Amino acid sequence: MNILLQAGSTGVGENVSKLFSSMKSAFSMITWLDAIDILVLTALFFFVFRLFGGKKGGAAMIGIGICLAFWFVSATLKLDGTSFIFSKVFEIGVIALVIIFQSEIRDVLERIGTGSLSGIMNLGDQKKKQQLYYKAVDNICAAVSDLSRTKTGALIVLSRTTSLEDIIQTGVVINADTNAFLLRNLFFNKAPLHDGAVVIDDARIVAAGCLLPLTRRQDIDGDLGTRHRAAIGMSEISDAVIIVISEETGIISVASDCTLTRNYTPDALRSLLLKAWVRDKSDNRNI
Repeated sequence: MNILLQAGSTGVGENVSKLFSSMKSAFSMITWLDAIDILVLTALFFFVFRLFGGKKGGAAMIGIGICLAFWFVSATLKLDGTSFIFSKVFEIGVIALVIIFQSEIRDVLERIGTGSLSGIMNLGDQKKKQQLYYKAVDNICAAVSDLSRTKTGALIVLSRTTSLEDIIQTGVVINADTNAFLLRNLFFNKAPLHDGAVVIDDARIVAAGCLLPLTRRQDIDGDLGTRHRAAIGMSEISDAVIIVISEETGIISVASDCTLTRNYTPDALRSLLLKAWVRDKSDNRNI
């Protein structure tokens, strides 16, 4: 038995020794062209990890890295069975990755086709930012739907390119993720900040209880209250999109570019925000 153990440990020791010898021999043969090749591959892997670096994508990339490490070790130690299994896993895995990340791959190819190199390098951050905006729109529309149903007055300012720092300073800084529950609580009629406006910038609730300038126009419908006049006034001094909910009727209105449009449904509001807020921000700030 001892002889078998000694033979087994000797075999493992020889394999490990061969592994280190192979690594030493490989490093001794590296030229400056190999160094450039390694740097290019490192940059490529960094870009790919950054592109797919979300929770799901990051976990997948880590899993691929672990499989590669096992494959390299098994091939070096001549573990034929393990090496064969990992080689087949990678053959199927390439197809699986193309299916999982098809939207990201399409975006990269489109960026390459348009020659937007900076856009390609920042694509991972842009995708994350865009996902935050889509999530914010969903939460805003969910909150607006509930506020409209309960006839709870609300005033929400969505920042675009005009700085709203002066408006933010009139309220209370919140600096929180855009969340439907938080928006509903801020406009609850017994909440201390419910009479002011909520300002949302970069897909985050920046401040609440903010004061907006009232329009001085004389051609405004007399049935419109202070919230609607404040929304129109805000649209006159900025390019923001302002959502208003009437506490008398629950009607959803939107003020933009000095114009107030009424009777939005939550679905129509979502379509408007995706077009006038999310995509507009994408064009202006490279989301």
